[in-house]
Amino acid sequence: MIQPDEFLETVDMIQKENLDVRTITMGINLLDCHRETVAGTCSEIQKKIKKNTSKLVETCDRVSSQYAIQVVNKRVAVTPIANVGAGFDVNGFVQIAHALDEVIRDVGIDLLGGYSADVANGIGCGDRELIASIPQALTETEKVCSSVNVASTHYGINMDAVTLIGTTIKTLATASAEKGGFAAAKFVVFTNQPGDNPFMAGAIHGLGQPDVVINVGVSGPGVIARALERAIAKDEAKKLKLQDLAEVIKHTAFRVTRCGELIGRQVAEAMNIPFGVVDLSLAPTPKIGDSVGEILQILGVDSVGAPGTTAILAMLNDAVKKGGIFASQSVGGLSGAFIPVCEDHILAQAVKNGTLSIEKLEAMTSVCSVGLDMIAIPGSVDAATISALIADEMAIGMINNKTTAVRVIPVPGKEAGDFVAFGGLFGESAIMPIHNIGKSARLIDFGGKIPPPLHSLRN
Repeated sequence: MIQPDEFLETVDMIQKENLDVRTITMGINLLDCHRETVAGTCSEIQKKIKKNTSKLVETCDRVSSQYAIQVVNKRVAVTPIANVGAGFDVNGFVQIAHALDEVIRDVGIDLLGGYSADVANGIGCGDRELIASIPQALTETEKVCSSVNVASTHYGINMDAVTLIGTTIKTLATASAEKGGFAAAKFVVFTNQPGDNPFMAGAIHGLGQPDVVINVGVSGPGVIARALERAIAKDEAKKLKLQDLAEVIKHTAFRVTRCGELIGRQVAEAMNIPFGVVDLSLAPTPKIGDSVGEILQILGVDSVGAPGTTAILAMLNDAVKKGGIFASQSVGGLSGAFIPVCEDHILAQAVKNGTLSIEKLEAMTSVCSVGLDMIAIPGSVDAATISALIADEMAIGMINNKTTAVRVIPVPGKEAGDFVAFGGLFGESAIMPIHNIGKSARLIDFGGKIPPPLHSLRN
């Protein structure tokens, strides 16, 4: 059982080091909302979401005030809408997107995830209609986020879906050109997408989950950065080794995770619904002092992207998992270190300085908890090149039996070195150059499937 005195040890973290609960995400099963008509389905969806979330914001705020720790976002994740709306056409799915956007605005929720499909092993009729609807759905709504799982270690990579997604991302960016292609920032493509991820844009309420559940996403890169600085300053004469710094990260991640678990369980208990998981990911923000890139610099890499960056990130990711998993009864989601370029001011600065390339980021994703995340790329990059970029990242996840994702924003009218700002938690960055544009079309034209690896055969 979590004791209140354990929580009180984190007062300095809260007041001085940007510790917060990044998100309380309520997962809601909408499969029982399907009706014969789109209008009937939308009505049932809104009723169920409103019934379950009517007191979510109020409860989070009360618990947050009680323990003096901020809950930054209150979010909802729903059953993949491709399943809920199966049998409807593109227009029907767009109507569902509007219904979702309307109801979560009514109840004061920040974002909703789950306008999603899983096509790792094939594209069904409902999946195809949903994917076709994504550009219109995301440009016409404010709070709806979307994701598509196109690959898994078990099934391989669905290259036909990857091709569709490359075109979808281009269309999303073009349709929101007046906002710098921002609609693409609300969409992410996955390998091995977890069904209990509380973080947007990839949050879904996966099949096999409870009817309603509370999942928590904690953060705290600033807390870990300050802990490392104190340890290094205190023991400068001893010359701490990397394994000693890994221990500091583990102990700090333990305390951060305990905070998240306490807040999440209090919210779940107050609402009389099950508590699910703590996602103990280090999720940075554009705020100075709240950066994963800063941790990498403290650990000895003068410029993020220099040789050694991947090794240090691997150590950080592993130490966070080891510390956090001991602190929680149930760890899930992604859990580790995020490297969303636009959302981390040190990473964004590394792109501007030219020390961090797309190729280095790809290598880093092999050892962290997400993928090519929140990367602004030139608007001139063609759909086939984007699809090939996705395929590379999906292969890393498939072969390594881990989750990887791609969230790139082709910024219309801008080229490498130009600047884009999305605002809020979505941040800002220089446009990252993409090399060898237009040289992967023949690969994408083949289509079909990249078969799963041998180690997928575990039965």
